[in-house]
Amino acid sequence: MKLVTAIIRPEKLADVKAALFKVGVTGMSLTKIAGHGGEHEVLEHYRGQQVKLEFQEKIELKIAVSETFVDVTIATICNSAQTGEVGDGKIFVQPLERVVRIRTQELNEGALTPVGTDPNGPF
Repeated sequence: MKLVTAIIRPEKLADVKAALFKVGVTGMSLTKIAGHGGEHEVLEHYRGQQVKLEFQEKIELKIAVSETFVDVTIATICNSAQTGEVGDGKIFVQPLERVVRIRTQELNEGALTPVGTDPNGPF
């Protein structure tokens, strides 16, 4: 089991979500964050003053997946979030020690992957 954390552009969220749903990855959490990577600083005007924006708005997705879904999740995010410009984001993969579904107390793989889900996608 792995925790896939993806930091993406906000405008790519709908594309990423649709692509993940299409391949059968439906459980995710998202957080609006601000970050700074390789992008250039942006200058904007606010109330007549020039303001330097050092941190860009981003979306952080956290997706817990079984081993069979790791590669397809990463590939799907890359393909649907990529613009080719600096600031497209990053993906981090971390091991998960244990997962518990609160409603049923299912553990680990049973708590992650819905019955009948195919890593090659339902379509």
